[in-house]
Amino acid sequence: MIRFFRSFLAGFLLLAAISQASAASNARNDLVAAILSEDVAQQTEMIKKLAETNEPIVVQVLSAWRLSGVYIHEADDKKIPFLLDAQLNSDGAAKGARIADGEFLKDADGKPIWFSQSDLTAADTNSKLRKTIKTTLDFFSLADPNLKVRRDATIKLGQEQNLDYIPNFEAKLAKETDKETIRALKEAISLTQLTDEKKETRIAALKQLGDSKSINSMNFLQDFLKKAKADTKTYSAEEIRQTEATIDTIEKYMAVGNFVGTSFRGLSTAAVLLIAALGLAITFGLMGVINMAHGEIMAVGAYTAYVTQNLFKEWFGATGGKFDMYFIVALVMSFLTAAAAGLILERGIIRFLYKRPLESLLATWGVSLVLQQIFRSTFGAANVQVGSPSWLSGSYVIQDVLFAYNRIFVIVFAVLIVYGTYLLLTKTSLGLQIRAVMQNRNMAACMGVRTDRVNMMTFAFGSGLAGMAGACMSQLANVGPSLGQNYIVDCFMIVVLGGVGSLGGTVSASLGVGVTNQVLEPWLGAVLGKIIVLGGIILFLQWRPAGLFATKSRSLDG
Repeated sequence: MIRFFRSFLAGFLLLAAISQASAASNARNDLVAAILSEDVAQQTEMIKKLAETNEPIVVQVLSAWRLSGVYIHEADDKKIPFLLDAQLNSDGAAKGARIADGEFLKDADGKPIWFSQSDLTAADTNSKLRKTIKTTLDFFSLADPNLKVRRDATIKLGQEQNLDYIPNFEAKLAKETDKETIRALKEAISLTQLTDEKKETRIAALKQLGDSKSINSMNFLQDFLKKAKADTKTYSAEEIRQTEATIDTIEKYMAVGNFVGTSFRGLSTAAVLLIAALGLAITFGLMGVINMAHGEIMAVGAYTAYVTQNLFKEWFGATGGKFDMYFIVALVMSFLTAAAAGLILERGIIRFLYKRPLESLLATWGVSLVLQQIFRSTFGAANVQVGSPSWLSGSYVIQDVLFAYNRIFVIVFAVLIVYGTYLLLTKTSLGLQIRAVMQNRNMAACMGVRTDRVNMMTFAFGSGLAGMAGACMSQLANVGPSLGQNYIVDCFMIVVLGGVGSLGGTVSASLGVGVTNQVLEPWLGAVLGKIIVLGGIILFLQWRPAGLFATKSRSLDG
């Protein structure tokens, strides 16, 4: 039984191999016939039929023919189409491979013939043939194993609105299994049917485009509406009404998608602001220091991610599993580097300026200018690019709305940071000391709390959070010397709006500021949108000067 099964399987594989070889041979023969034909109409039909095959040689030859890369060799009154081999000899000549069988052309002595540029005679072609070849190659893409290539080819061919393509679309639709590609094929069929002579077919196509909410068809629908209104003899009032209804449906769908996409981008920006403002809220609430260099600490983290990326490229190459781990390492290094920078800043300058807010503001502003110049001198004035690892590249698509993986990661990471900060403040001895100093510094000192040490550790922790915020921001925007200046004002607005030193207030305010900025900017512009947000915060603070969540302090309770 086993021997019979083995014999059957071997026979089946042999028949499959013979069938495949026969299909490839037939494709080669059809290519040769099309190239040698002198009738352009016949050539066009033969090229179109080649779209039904799936042989790689067809793509190779047609691509070369379109670019005048197919040549003719005449021997014994016969014309032999061939392609040049990629390997050149010392004289720059190459051997010719027959399209009919793939073998090298040989002379009377059986030696391969080497062709130089002056020996080549290209096969005839014209604009019509080149266009037909291009379309045929596009149809080959409909069977490409890569889903994105298939979808892109389908959209591209559908936009040509050629009724001759519909049988090809329907044939591919019957075999397709990917949901998005099926949708693209249906859209291509409906878009093409807008040029049909039958009114009923056009109306059905319009309804289908509306039901599928085809964003890609908007320009074509608007052109169709203009044409229908200008030619009321050819197009009926029902078609005009249906076109207007379809456009209205798609526009509403796009408006909802734009709002959701903008809100998501705002949420990811708010997540970065949250991480940065979290440290600022703690340090400001604890020490009353207005740290204008907090944005530059963010930039320290962003540049640390850039340096980490370059080191991983040098050690492990630009791609691969080990390189993709660079961003996890970059987050850790950004925290440590920024915390060290904050520690140096606190020990070197800020500790001498406690209870002197104006001097601390001016001093940290000067530090920010110095840091910006250091960035320019070290990394250049131009922005640097921090790429995303493969696991953060791409997007998850829901109803034509793109949810970028790197933005999703930033949001999740911000949630983890907030939870970790909450645990630090409520479940550790350091957190207990921080809260004690925030409520009453003198009383905490009398109880044995080393307030100077608490100041140092808190400032280092807040700076480390800013560094990680900068690393996250490197995934959403370019990194440059002025990166911190773009976000420091937003961070202070969040701290003041949420309530100085309030964890819950910082979270709420960051969501409000980040999302509102992103929603308003497309309508009002970046500057006016930010002005309106700032004005709204000022008016709110007139009503609640302590912010959303006022921090309780025993010293204030008297």
